[in-house]
Amino acid sequence: MADDSSEAGERIAKIIARVGICSRRDAEKLIADGRVTLDGEAVSQQGTRAREDQAIAIDGRPIKNAEPTRLWRYHKPTGLVTTHRDPQGRPTVFEKLPSRLPRVVSVGRLDINSEGLLLLTNDGAFARSLELPAAGWERKYRVRLFGRITQADLDRLALGTTLDGVRYGPVIADLERSKGHYAWASVRLKEGKNREVKRLMESLGCKVARLIRTQFGPFHLGQLEPGHTEEIAAKVWRPLLGMGKKKPPVASN
Repeated sequence: MADDSSEAGERIAKIIARVGICSRRDAEKLIADGRVTLDGEAVSQQGTRAREDQAIAIDGRPIKNAEPTRLWRYHKPTGLVTTHRDPQGRPTVFEKLPSRLPRVVSVGRLDINSEGLLLLTNDGAFARSLELPAAGWERKYRVRLFGRITQADLDRLALGTTLDGVRYGPVIADLERSKGHYAWASVRLKEGKNREVKRLMESLGCKVARLIRTQFGPFHLGQLEPGHTEEIAAKVWRPLLGMGKKKPPVASN
């Protein structure tokens, strides 16, 4: 994940993402819509760079300078979508966050019926660098299943699975306990494809009644209550990411 800053400056979309205004993808859309200016001139090219002494504005409003990167743990409840705007009008994670938080973006997503650990940051480029597959972060879940299942069934996931033409990598699943048609299992995976756990369990003949993410990379849900946030001190997360005092990485193209 190389930083593309140089004497010629840094890509404007990455600068906008880093200051926490929106994701880099949304920043690129702002540029495409002609809403971004550099020193008063409309930006028309996605690869346009800006130096530190140049002024970037969105809809005529100058963007603020980047603040130090911050990171939070959030216990996402069910019933919330992980997006800033939902076309269907469903409640979102960001509408329910405490007002004391600055504008933040999530590191990856959890779907509306999933719960558990979601990382939040004020640095959009940092979020993107952490959620890229190249980061290789393991996700851990506790899953409540409806349907009869054995450890032998779960062991079949360890070799990887192809469903409807989609290849899923190895998944380590351990049966914690079962009673009748209900069971609890722990699941570890690295890819985190959309609805991956639910699709894999359905392929084994089970429905997922509850899905709780308990760990994302080196960060744990712990005893954090649903709907609550807790900031992770920089002196804690920087060593966990092997960064020391270096600046957070910037996602490459």
